[in-house]
Amino acid sequence: MNIIETNQLSRRYWRTEALRGLTLAVPAGSVFALLGSNGAGKTTTIKILMNLLSPTGGKARVLGVDSHRLGERERAQIGYVSENQKLPMWMTVRQLLDYCRPFYPTWDRTLEARLLAQFELPDDRKLKHLSRGMLMKASLLSSLAYRPKLLVLDEPFSGLDPLARDDFVRGILEASELGDWTVLVSSHDIEEVERLADHVALLETGRLRFSETTENLLGRFRRVDVTLSGGPAELGAPPASWLALEQKGGLVRFIETRYAREATERACRERFPESAVTTHPMTLREIFVTLAREGRNQPAGTTA
Repeated sequence: MNIIETNQLSRRYWRTEALRGLTLAVPAGSVFALLGSNGAGKTTTIKILMNLLSPTGGKARVLGVDSHRLGERERAQIGYVSENQKLPMWMTVRQLLDYCRPFYPTWDRTLEARLLAQFELPDDRKLKHLSRGMLMKASLLSSLAYRPKLLVLDEPFSGLDPLARDDFVRGILEASELGDWTVLVSSHDIEEVERLADHVALLETGRLRFSETTENLLGRFRRVDVTLSGGPAELGAPPASWLALEQKGGLVRFIETRYAREATERACRERFPESAVTTHPMTLREIFVTLAREGRNQPAGTTA
């Protein structure tokens, strides 16, 4: 079952195409990361899904309902935390929770108390006197206490110092053990996302580059070093799955995007006889940087 589905979703701002034919599925129970650099189309996608913006083409379904028809029943099942979220800064943390509680029939007072203690939030302090990190945790608490089916985080780490980021991520991880919900997080902070996500999608200039499980993505990318035995070799045209191919003296290096140990080593030795092949796993950040450098000029629809 998918909590979110989009089909050829598009959005144009005058002559600028911010989103181009996005077809995507977010499985129920997943922590799904929507990655991309600034301007890639992440926030536009989130706004369309939350019915804050209308698409110029295609469709989106959230919780089984067309996104432009999201009503009170669906909104009561969605938690939303954004870097640009407006909060009543004159309220205390306790007043914020008291204000939000009546809007949600599923509000769990026990969970509220547990999260309040877990996040170490001073409930008698006004929001305007909280640090940026504490303010984001207060927003997260007010979005989790009613046990939403879908939690949407739009650039939640922006402006947070490393300690606040760690606290926020840890809070999400610990809170996820207390309920059965799906998380959609839009971010360009790759290190934090890698700790959270089990599914990853990458947007580039409004187009979907790929969408797959984090395990599969990390499994198919490898940095490959080929040590040549007879000095520099003729590189020729590399296979389509090799990125960033370079040669420095007796060393050839590239990124394999379709790694399979036996097949990769065989391809290297066929091209570079009597060579030594070593492979190295890559982090999500390294993969993101590689694709950002190599993929911006690829035709629409091309995948890594």
